[in-house]
Amino acid sequence: MKVVKQSGDIVKFDSEKLKRSLQMSGASPEKIEEILNIIVNQLYDGMPTRKINRQAFQLLKKTSKVHAARYNLKAAVQALGPAGFFFEKYVALLFENEGYVAKTNLVLNGKCVAHEVDVLIKKDQRIGMVECKFHSRNDIKSDVKVPMYILSRFNDLKSKTHSVFSQSDTITRCWVITNNRFTTEALQFGRCSDLRMVSWDYPEKESLKFKIEESGLFPITCLTTLTQSEKEKLLITGALLASDILDNSQLLEDVNVHPNRIKNIIREASALCEHIGNQCKIFND
Repeated sequence: MKVVKQSGDIVKFDSEKLKRSLQMSGASPEKIEEILNIIVNQLYDGMPTRKINRQAFQLLKKTSKVHAARYNLKAAVQALGPAGFFFEKYVALLFENEGYVAKTNLVLNGKCVAHEVDVLIKKDQRIGMVECKFHSRNDIKSDVKVPMYILSRFNDLKSKTHSVFSQSDTITRCWVITNNRFTTEALQFGRCSDLRMVSWDYPEKESLKFKIEESGLFPITCLTTLTQSEKEKLLITGALLASDILDNSQLLEDVNVHPNRIKNIIREASALCEHIGNQCKIFND
């Protein structure tokens, strides 16, 4: 059976790939088999993969909002758009969780010209720049022109000192991070140029997906109990993480969430944190 990807490519339906995605959600083997059987029985030639994913999400949501939220993680990160500003802030939080000090949205003078830097990070007296390539669609890959361009900016910036964390900071490392994927040629160029390339699923133990799952820093856009409009309003207030509303439930009132829904939203956020076993506060009835 052939299915149509968001890019328009026609490929053979891969039940094992869907099964792995469902396993990542934390759903039980029994629930995964049930969902697979339902989807396979309704599959038709030329079915869009986005429809398959949406159906799997809805089936998970019926039994566990937490599993649905984790299954929908990539879409939740894409919802940090459309411009990528919130994605940059989110990436900074991931680095801070790893012990870095991070600053965003900087303009630094290089040897030749000034450059906008998405994130600047510091740890163990070493300073790095992080350039974020955000895409709001699954089918877009960052090609070789991206690391080539960023390398030229890095070379221009590392030749001068900057006043950010101290009066004489020198940038010695560079990350390129995308919420989608890089082309093979882009990865080859990045590795050859000593750029630290991070995509949704690369490198295996340092990918964006791995960092999120390991840290438990789930974006607030994961929550299935919030409407799209409410998510957008919360992002504007600076609430990027599901745990932010556990620390300050007043945020929900501030964006006019009905009081009758607040308890369920907090319960979902708490369950998501509890499921991963991270440092989030746990909501008690």
